Amino acid sequence: MESKLMSGISKELANRIAHFARFPQTGVSLRQMVEFGQNPSQGTLLRAAQFLHDELPIRLAHRVVELDSLPDNLNQMPSVLRVKRMYIDSFNELINFPRVSDRIKSAVKAATVQGMMERRHLPSNYPNPACSDIQRSTSTHWIPSIQHRSYHYEVKPTELPVEVSEYNRSFVKALERIKRRHDPVVTTLAHGVVEYKQLLNTDRIDNHVQHFLDRFYLSRIGIRMLIGQQIELNQQRRHPDYVGVICTHTRVADVVQEAIDNARFICGDYYMLMNVPEIELHCPKDLAFMYMPSHLHHMIFELLKNSLRAVVELYGDESEKYPAIKVVVAEGNEDITIKVSDEGGGIPRSAIEEVWTYMYTTAQTPMLDPEFDKSDFKAPLAGFGYGLPLSRLYARYFGGDLKLISMEGYGTDAYLHLSRLSNNEEPLA
Repeated sequence: MESKLMSGISKELANRIAHFARFPQTGVSLRQMVEFGQNPSQGTLLRAAQFLHDELPIRLAHRVVELDSLPDNLNQMPSVLRVKRMYIDSFNELINFPRVSDRIKSAVKAATVQGMMERRHLPSNYPNPACSDIQRSTSTHWIPSIQHRSYHYEVKPTELPVEVSEYNRSFVKALERIKRRHDPVVTTLAHGVVEYKQLLNTDRIDNHVQHFLDRFYLSRIGIRMLIGQQIELNQQRRHPDYVGVICTHTRVADVVQEAIDNARFICGDYYMLMNVPEIELHCPKDLAFMYMPSHLHHMIFELLKNSLRAVVELYGDESEKYPAIKVVVAEGNEDITIKVSDEGGGIPRSAIEEVWTYMYTTAQTPMLDPEFDKSDFKAPLAGFGYGLPLSRLYARYFGGDLKLISMEGYGTDAYLHLSRLSNNEEPLA
């Protein structure tokens, strides 16, 4: 850990980061988060806070160490240093956040149902199909202090002291600060890649950097998922279809239609069109499954933006009629598959792999503002080259995938596979 990147922090903090980075991350699944978060009491929320208090520093430390070891001076780019500082600050805040007091522990223990028949095991995880492509960790360490991760006891909500709810509120405030601190991570790290490419005088990144970005952004999705779930559960807002940020009955047609409307609006505004290409949706109205609606919207929105741009730029922005883009949703036993088909001229076969490369784009790339504080690229219509790579990570996070099949001279079909197996574990970097 003795590097220029770590020189701005104390030796004690650097040693603690190295210590936490030696432990493995613990993956969770949609099903586990839903099972744990149903009808949460203050005692249940406290146990979730204890899990995050253990788990988040481990995940943050892994990213700090990896950022520190990036080759070819990528770890010295000013924007990369800013990202590293965010992760160090959040790590430091969490490890210095007060542990649960003995009084609170005693109260929770007293209110805990002790009968073994009433100990509720969380469902087991399935291996995530994306792990083979993304997971690089070979750690085999185990952390005895967090064995409560695999199950939890029911806690009587009426027998807990007020200190429990006060602790939960305090921890959530810390998580909200961390979440806000990390809002600009995607764009700041993207700026770091631009700086790196300028340093090397190249317009491409190599496979090592590509794999790093996949792992880093996938980890970020997981961290924000855990933080968002804990914050939302503590809000105690009741909705019959939601457990935290997870929708147990995500209506696919509704989410896709919203993405269609938003993408067409952005397209019309960007090209100043009176006649925006039509998008036909073919989807069973009653199709629903457990998923994150925001993730689904993000992926469909990005695919539709690409298709709309391809069609408009092929036929011209003064065309009176464009071929319709078709969105077809099919329900299978394992996956829900969404196909987005356009007649936008297609992609040369030699360029198919390039579209998954970060910062690769055929559009004019706008200047990146390192102070931009949005969590993802949502506008303009095109130009940053992050839409497809990030969308594929969102798909893989819960066991799905995103693939492209293109006919140069005609158009492109994008296949978005969404796993219905909600026990798929996160792919951990």
